Formats: sequence, C-alpha cells, structure tokens
Amino acid sequence: MHIRFAPQSIEALATVISGGGGNDRTPPIGIYRSASKLESFMRSCNVSMSVGTGSRLPTLVEALERANREGDQTILRNIVERAADPRDFLDDPDRHQAVIDYLNARLSYDGLELQRVGSAVRLGAPGRSSSVVDALANAVVVIDFDTVRRDLDRALASAEDDPEDAVTSACSVVESVCRSVLIELGLPLPQKKDIQGLYQAVREPLGLTPDKGGVPDEISGDVRAILGGLNSVVNGVGSLRTHAGDAHGRERGYRRIDARIARLAIHSASTASLFLVETWQRQFPTKQLKSH
Repeated sequence: MHIRFAPQSIEALATVISGGGGNDRTPPIGIYRSASKLESFMRSCNVSMSVGTGSRLPTLVEALERANREGDQTILRNIVERAADPRDFLDDPDRHQAVIDYLNARLSYDGLELQRVGSAVRLGAPGRSSSVVDALANAVVVIDFDTVRRDLDRALASAEDDPEDAVTSACSVVESVCRSVLIELGLPLPQKKDIQGLYQAVREPLGLTPDKGGVPDEISGDVRAILGGLNSVVNGVGSLRTHAGDAHGRERGYRRIDARIARLAIHSASTASLFLVETWQRQFPTKQLKSH
C-alpha cells in the first residue's frame, strides 16, 4: 500500500485538522485548532509548520502538500491517523464517526481507508480489516495489554510497506501473550524464549496439549487435530520470522515475502493469541492476565 493523497484528500485533511476557516459559521467537521495548535499538531506528525503572519488554513494546506510531495510513508500515515484519533473525540463519538466517514469518502479514491482496530483507528487498504484481528485488538484493550496492542498495531501498519517487519511483530504478539501467562502463573520462562519455546511452555498449564481430556469423546479427535494444527501454525509463524522476518537481519532493500504472506502471519498469530487469551479467561476467570 503506497500512500499518496489527491488534492481533494489534502483539502479534506486540512478541513478536519483545522476545523475550517475562522470566519466559517457552519459547524466544523473536525476540531477547531488555533494557529499554535495547528503547528503543534503538525510537529507531532514530524512536519514543520509556522503560520507566522500568514493565515492558518492556507499554511496548513501548504504543509500537507509538502509532506505529500516528500512522500514519507510514516509521516503521511501519522497525519491521517492523528486527524481521526478517537482520543480527541471522547465526548463526541458521533463527530468522530462523521470525521472517519468524511475522510474515507475522499481517501477511497486514493486506495486508502481508515479502519477501526480495537480502540484505535488505522489507515489501510480498503477491505483489509479482519474480524479475528479486531477481536484480538478488542480483547487486549479490555485487559489493558499494552505490549500486545503495540505489536499488533505495528504489524498492521507494516504489512504493506514492510512485510518482514510485520512478520516480526506478529511473532512478538504471540510471544508477549505466552510470556505473560507464564509469569502470572509463577512458572519459569523456558530456556528458548522464542515463539516456539514459549508456546510449548504454556500448552500444559493452559491444558492445550493434543492429548488433554475434558471434551466429549465424539469430538475429542477433532479438538486434538485443531490443537495440533495450532501448534503447527505457531511453529510456522516462528520459522517465517527466522527465515524472512527482520529479527535476524536481511539484505537491504530485498524483500523475501509480500504483503499477502505478512497478513497471513498476522491473522495466524492473532488467532493463536486470541485463543490463548480466551483460554486464560476461561481457566482463571478471577485472575487478570497482565502485560509483562
């Protein structure tokens, strides 16, 4: 996914970020920001801007156009996501949704879309959201699992532009959940603290070994097959990180995998992590799983 804004998208972003012109009597679509607050907003996105004796709205448009020409993908992504940051609309969720809809109506022509991921809003390609990723994002918000949320956000943001980094982050999601399970249960971390070693260490205390009982006989074989498949998925994500991710170095500018494979790793890791979190909540309903 390559981010480049059409003039209409830049105009829409300027309208949302600035809250419109100072003499505009219509209700603002976004949040009205003074010149100094606009400068602060753009600095938070790593874009320099100084209104000085000029007008706030034209100066903002000029700064957005300059960032668009320079093409730094991280900066452009940050601008859009900051413009629709839900924390700025806590007291007016309807306006927040209106901002998302307003921007998406323009961004769709650029092949872009703002999507809700848990409590956050992320810029992605249209139709690339995933129910299992959303479910995991919502689950980690509920249990205040900052490390998993950061890794998941990083994986989603990197899938198109840096798929190797996305695989590394997807692997870290599973590792973070497993590590927290072991620490909360007072169990030692395994000698090998990679995804395979950590997952193997949590299987027994969470009752996830394929030969574990506790299910009706007529489906026990099916459950064993699924648990065995989950083990294969975790091992596969770990191996992909080793061979194609960025955790162990890579040749500069060379991509071993594409966004399609990166998303497969993200969805697989999210499925495994969500299952681990839900298993914890079922096994230990009165004990909160904390981030470690």
